[in-house]
Amino acid sequence: MAITVNRITEADIDGAIDTIQQAFAEDPYNKWVYPDRSKFSPTRNRVSLGLRCRWGVKHGLFYVARDPAEPERILGTAMWLAPHPPSQPQSWSEYFSSWQLWFAQIRMNLWYGRGGLSTARYWIWKEQQAKAQDVLWTSDKGYYFCNIVTVLPEAQGRGVGRALMEVVLQQADEEGVWCYLESSRDVPNVAIYERFGFKLVKEMDCQEGEDKNAKITLYCMMREPQTPAA
Repeated sequence: MAITVNRITEADIDGAIDTIQQAFAEDPYNKWVYPDRSKFSPTRNRVSLGLRCRWGVKHGLFYVARDPAEPERILGTAMWLAPHPPSQPQSWSEYFSSWQLWFAQIRMNLWYGRGGLSTARYWIWKEQQAKAQDVLWTSDKGYYFCNIVTVLPEAQGRGVGRALMEVVLQQADEEGVWCYLESSRDVPNVAIYERFGFKLVKEMDCQEGEDKNAKITLYCMMREPQTPAA
């Protein structure tokens, strides 16, 4: 039976977080930004992801995927950000929601601490990301930003990831809008995303220190809107 994809709801959040934590347990970026794994707090991470998911219910394009044969189980999650034309000012709703999220994260940090997160590395990544997007993002329509796509390890190969990608790619094509993503894995992710029409446009290096684990490379990929073959 075909995989179904729906916008995330409050009831989906716990299951969505399960897919993210399992899928990113061995992710290179995750290990880089949480360098001391002995300090990593799954509980704090779960709270952080919950805050983000609740923001996404109202303000993002967050989706969950299921097999109709087991509707109670979430098999995958995708977090997309909608395009924002650079000439269009941020709405008051967007502005207020971003500050709400920021304050909620501050409260979380006061209660749970950083949970092993390297804030220095996080801000190195954000700085490099801003520089990359400043050069790469040239469309006056903005970009659909694929922030996360995760699939439970045991659900790989069932079309879950494809369903989560295509729900937004089809919308982007209809609107004539480009898509953008960053992957922390060259192999096999770059080749997988190329099958969806993405092209590698930049290798973005983030580094703090000189030891062997001080550097992470993120692969920036972009997808031009496509039209159906005649």
